Amino acid sequence: MHTLEQLLAPLGLADWRHGDTWPAAIISGQAHYPPTQSNALSSPIDQAGHGMLLTASQSDSEHAIHAASQAFAQWRCVPSPLRGELVRRIAVLVRERKQALATLITLESGKIGSEAAGEVQEWIDICDFAVGLSRQLYGQTIASERPSHRLMEQWLPLGPVGVISAFNFPVAVWAWNAMLALVCGDTVIWKPSAQTPLTALAASRVVLDAIADFPAAPVGLISVLQGDADIGQQLAGDRRLPLISATGSVRMGRAVAQTVAARLGRSLLELGGNNAAIVTPSADLDLALRGIVFGAAGTCGQRCTTLRRLIVHESIADALTTRLINAYASLKIGDPRDPAVLVGPLINQRALTAMQHALASAVAQGGHTLYGGENVSEQVPAGGSYVRPAIVSMLAQSAIVREETFAPILYLLRYSHLDEAIALQNAVPQGLSSAIFTTDLREMEAFIGPAGSDCGIANVNAGTSGAEIGGAFGGEKDTGGGRESGSDSWKAYMRRSTNTINYGSGLPLAQGVQF
Repeated sequence: MHTLEQLLAPLGLADWRHGDTWPAAIISGQAHYPPTQSNALSSPIDQAGHGMLLTASQSDSEHAIHAASQAFAQWRCVPSPLRGELVRRIAVLVRERKQALATLITLESGKIGSEAAGEVQEWIDICDFAVGLSRQLYGQTIASERPSHRLMEQWLPLGPVGVISAFNFPVAVWAWNAMLALVCGDTVIWKPSAQTPLTALAASRVVLDAIADFPAAPVGLISVLQGDADIGQQLAGDRRLPLISATGSVRMGRAVAQTVAARLGRSLLELGGNNAAIVTPSADLDLALRGIVFGAAGTCGQRCTTLRRLIVHESIADALTTRLINAYASLKIGDPRDPAVLVGPLINQRALTAMQHALASAVAQGGHTLYGGENVSEQVPAGGSYVRPAIVSMLAQSAIVREETFAPILYLLRYSHLDEAIALQNAVPQGLSSAIFTTDLREMEAFIGPAGSDCGIANVNAGTSGAEIGGAFGGEKDTGGGRESGSDSWKAYMRRSTNTINYGSGLPLAQGVQF
């Protein structure tokens, strides 16, 4: 099995490690080692030590923001197809380093190999999307009510963008933001999760290597600041960063949004999800079973799109529950570097404790654990925080069911009529992803229609997880309302300019005003 030492050379990280210490920041291509506190790094798989990480200082943040501002003054004037060429070169390097990057993601986040490789593929895919986009940043021409006038809109670079990302997708979420921001003419400052700092260093190394032989790219195009919530709040409060994109918990998102709003800046939020799937009597249960198990147990339940609530018609609930329990019993739990393993560790002991508390609350609120939920760490030689994914039958959608516990707990609810099922699904504070399994056209249309799912993602005969980069990703309510990745999400990284051009000799006023 691969170790960190085997990855340093192929990922270009060896020269950034001083002894056992990793840098607090990468600014203008240079590693910074300020005399600040350091934190020990270890893998969630087996607690193997990865060295000590320095924390970025306020001075580092100021330096990064200044560098990003200076670089933006140049980058915004580079033609967007040429900006796209840089992103194309980034994609070439990502393809070359895909396996090494995926292995590092597994070591730091505990994801199984195929999921980690899929995340790197998301980076490649968003690069391809962004390259095409660099020639399609379309404005529009609008009919003017005045003679000899042209009314038009154009989209222009916005400025330096702050990106705050979470541990569970340490590359993909940053790439969704950064690759679009780069082709839109913006510069990027990244505060990654403190749980996955080395993945952030490896990702930034890719971009810096692509920039090295690209004369049009100014110094300071990207920076990385390692640290805790204080760094994120410093970015959120700085007026020189017109957009802060933050992915993580609802609590974190509220803090960022309030700080950004106080200075009338923009925030793009992709926060928690308490995702549900409805299974109707007409559903293909073989298909539904596969979607449910991956959605609920994949990444050990640590995705914002994880399936947390299963709302099943009473006529098929017993049969589906039996099949679910059998499927869960077949899931191999253990070291995610083992190709046979499907469920790796929770990120840390705190996550395990939170899961245990949630299960106890569910039982206290009338629930019954049908399968799993045990701490199996001692049964896994690796030494991390390992659990058996749980299925819990609930009589009602109680308080704990309405919360998002970042762990593999699937709450099972029954319904009689589709309207009741949709109401149950929507009756939570979060609104990210949702699904229905049905072969009934009317049920499908009701679910995705205006009186159906209130989530940003509403799937039919597909699970709540596994979004493609072509569609806009994000959700409503406490999920934050932001949209990342595909579709027209690029507009968040640009400013809209409405232009009136008078090519005549008169000066007629709009609305027939005479002055």
